[in-house]
Amino acid sequence: MNKSFITSHWISALLVTSLLPAIVCAQEHEPQDGVRVGKMSMMRKLGNLGGNLDQQASAQYTQTMKDAQQKRALAPDNHPQLIRLRAIAKKLIPFALPWNDRASQWQWEVNLLASNQINAYCMPGGKIAFYTGILDSLKLTDDEVAIVMGHEIAHALREHGAERAGKSIVSNLAVRGLALFAESKGYNGQAVAGIGGAGANLIMLNFSRDDETEADIVGLDIAARAGYDPRAGVVLWQKMGVVNKKAPPKWLSTHPAGNDRINEIRKHFPEVLPLYAHAIGVAPGNLPAYKSNVKVIADVVN
Repeated sequence: MNKSFITSHWISALLVTSLLPAIVCAQEHEPQDGVRVGKMSMMRKLGNLGGNLDQQASAQYTQTMKDAQQKRALAPDNHPQLIRLRAIAKKLIPFALPWNDRASQWQWEVNLLASNQINAYCMPGGKIAFYTGILDSLKLTDDEVAIVMGHEIAHALREHGAERAGKSIVSNLAVRGLALFAESKGYNGQAVAGIGGAGANLIMLNFSRDDETEADIVGLDIAARAGYDPRAGVVLWQKMGVVNKKAPPKWLSTHPAGNDRINEIRKHFPEVLPLYAHAIGVAPGNLPAYKSNVKVIADVVN
């Protein structure tokens, strides 16, 4: 193999890797009060060049809704639960817009799918879907629905999908460069790439956990501003924990419930409870005790 070819690719990988901290730390704006999570990563631009990821997400959402309609699993506009979801989304969306300059141009949609799956998501472009399973199995209150919806909206607002795609591109370039360099030194490039790839996956796992934490607290902020009690976040994840012990649903494989997550949510109450108090027109010190439809869990919050 041409040594200059190997060297140039190795140098390119090194350059991309060395730029990673600077790209990740690039900043934009965020609301001046409430939670502070730092600015969005410039990696999202690398992962969504030309808006390709947005287009794919929109096409996938449209196809999913068409498939559901053919299976009679797409809730009609007059379905009580869908009306409820859209009413909650209508309150949340105005407070979501400051987190992403592009969000005001999104064609927001909310749909409900008849399925026992415990699942909900918001795709890039504001395409929201809930499954009846998450509403029925967890007996979600409006506050808890708002926490779930706010969390999923936050993933889209912070462009976590594009960010992960960008980071994957950089990781793959670095691994390929390492393999080429190893080959130039007489080592097995494929074996080295395998070792490097395993390390890259661990890095990506950490990014995913960071995304989950960020989505949790941004979602709390959005819900609180819209007049939904952020203390519902504790009850929500306690309910999730109970479900997880019985039979972990797919949603919980990427949204792990646990004490660490609950403690992180509670840590941000001093930032979001004043927003909630303002939204409902009371002084922060006069907030009523949180009420849930599951009394034992609710007692833990207060």
